[in-house]
Amino acid sequence: MQISSRFSIALHIFACVDAFQATHKMTSDFLASSIQTNPVIIRNILSQLRRAGLVRIARGTGGITLERALKDISFYDVYAAIEPVERGALFRFHESPNPNCPVGKNIHKILDHKFTDIQSAMEAEMRKYTLEDIHRDLLCLNAVQGAVTQRSF
Repeated sequence: MQISSRFSIALHIFACVDAFQATHKMTSDFLASSIQTNPVIIRNILSQLRRAGLVRIARGTGGITLERALKDISFYDVYAAIEPVERGALFRFHESPNPNCPVGKNIHKILDHKFTDIQSAMEAEMRKYTLEDIHRDLLCLNAVQGAVTQRSF
């Protein structure tokens, strides 16, 4: 199991919108230049974020705005929008273990609640972090590095 890079790309998009929206047109090309990926990938992720009610997109004008304050969008919100899990379960279990095997007939009973506990812990941890944390950390790092939020890439 691995969470795809689409999750970190989505967080990167939010950081760019926060850092540059006052000074730059937020287009998929602009965002792709920071992320160094194809603008089509950016548009697909933005569509998922829009469907989840996290961003508003003004087509043609490059207007991407947040639907909620940074402090009100958690990593979990972004994760749920970008990495929807099948039937609500993070772990996919093999479908038909051998019912005649002492391990096969019991493996679901042994692992199901453990998998649920692990997923719950991960989701709870993701809810602790918000886009405001990224904003604050980016400001601190840029201050230390002497960077300014101007497009230099």
